[in-house]
Amino acid sequence: MTFWLFLAQAATLVLLLALAYRPLGDFMAATFTSRKDLRVERGLYRLIGVDPRNQQSWPAYFRGVLAFSVLGVLLLYVLQRAQAILPYSLGLPAVPEGLSFNTAISFVTNTNWQSYSPEVTLGYTVQLAGLAVQNFLSAAVGIAVAVALVRGFAAHRTGTIGNVWVDVTRATLRILLPFSIVFAVVLIAGGVIQNVNGFQHVTSLTGSTVTIPGGPVASQEAIKELGTNGGGFFNANSAHPFENPTAWTNLVEIFLMLVIPFSLPRTFGTMVGDKRQGYAILSAMAAIFVVSLTALTLFELQGGGTATQAAGGAMEGKEQRFGILGSTLFGTTSTLTSTGAVDSMHDSFTPLGGMMPMLNMMTGEVAPGGVGSGLYGMLVIAIIAVFLAGLMVGRTPEYLGKKIGSREIKLASLYILTTPALVLLGTGLSFAIPAIRDNIEKVSIWNPGQHGFSEVLYAFTSAANNNGSAFAGLTANTPWLNASLATAMFLGRFVPIVFVLALAGSLASQEKVPATAGTLPTYRPQFVALVVGTVVIVAALTYFPVLALGPLAEGLV
Repeated sequence: MTFWLFLAQAATLVLLLALAYRPLGDFMAATFTSRKDLRVERGLYRLIGVDPRNQQSWPAYFRGVLAFSVLGVLLLYVLQRAQAILPYSLGLPAVPEGLSFNTAISFVTNTNWQSYSPEVTLGYTVQLAGLAVQNFLSAAVGIAVAVALVRGFAAHRTGTIGNVWVDVTRATLRILLPFSIVFAVVLIAGGVIQNVNGFQHVTSLTGSTVTIPGGPVASQEAIKELGTNGGGFFNANSAHPFENPTAWTNLVEIFLMLVIPFSLPRTFGTMVGDKRQGYAILSAMAAIFVVSLTALTLFELQGGGTATQAAGGAMEGKEQRFGILGSTLFGTTSTLTSTGAVDSMHDSFTPLGGMMPMLNMMTGEVAPGGVGSGLYGMLVIAIIAVFLAGLMVGRTPEYLGKKIGSREIKLASLYILTTPALVLLGTGLSFAIPAIRDNIEKVSIWNPGQHGFSEVLYAFTSAANNNGSAFAGLTANTPWLNASLATAMFLGRFVPIVFVLALAGSLASQEKVPATAGTLPTYRPQFVALVVGTVVIVAALTYFPVLALGPLAEGLV
């Protein structure tokens, strides 16, 4: 892909996102503030015994999220274990216990980490009734939690933050499902396959027999990207031509990953009654995205040595139909949106280039982040930024008329500390315990040295941040990694949600205070710069030492 073609694609992407920002953002705000229920929604509420007008406190809201998600884990686990007797199993056996456990938690937590080759492990029933369903529901949970936090800012001493069953239902039926249907058709038109043909055996030009897999790919591809899930129908994920055939389908998939996360700030501004606040959050997200994309592109274009420069760039692990620039745009998007989909192998990036997707996740995936999780992550960062500004001028910090006191800062701080603790603890234990280290080095790591360390660090970073992408050079289907990564995924999803919902409840119980001459304007460029600086400082102070052991050490050799 030439530089000018890349600029044309980037400009098209920006234009499409700009066109979607206002109507989609306002539509999502209307979706979660409307008191009218669709007929199908009313039927569903009666079926599960839910009063849609019942407003919940934050503990009740969290209990609903957790119960709903745990039930999803159990059902997906059972589907995998019963695969051999299910229709459209393609003759594949039941998925082993450890792998089933890891995969169930992975898809329910919107991580979609895959320690297996999907096309030779899972039949169509598990793919459709299990994985695809969780792609919708886990994304809906993320949107619901973000909306609950926004309600906390907008509320006037109510103490309630909405109804989780209503929010999840509306997110699924009104937003994710219709958009997924439309874009599945678009992807089919672009050459993404959609069938139930199973494995086809054909004779190649050389006379050998080749097995070609089929499957209902386009339908899963659409929600995989739109819901920032990332789990591929094929092992090569979006590098596979059946999932992502051309440069323009590549652009469509990038757009799908970004469109909801970049539109949610508009939803936030509309619901709190000040659209300038949404533009400020959007600006902070966009600034981080542009800097990350620029850095990764420069690292990959300069190559890592004489061989790559002679070849015209570091093309190992990249698809010729996308090139370096299409690969860096996709890689930046997927790791900044918690999607985890890949159209190139991050393990083959240059050392410093491979550090950038890792760093994108380490910053908390807030630019623009996953569906819902990006917005609530950035709002937590904004609260920290407001607190820091308050310390500088010696007054009680306020954000959107809500005082940021010790309780709010404790909750925000615990949110910030959760995923780094999981990443560093998981990576450390993998090398500190002799028996585990021996298994990691002899079985899991294919590239010893600093790069092998980076592979393990990337895996725990991806799991704890619910991203799901991998360096692709790590064998993760082992007892230790299946169990430890599943634990990191589960805790990395639900522990932060506890703090976000508790924060929402705390804010909702407050009355709004009027702005004064000393109130920090949170819609100006100075505040945007403060938010961006807070993201960078938090990540740098937390992760620089461990990065120095892996990608930095490898890249500076």
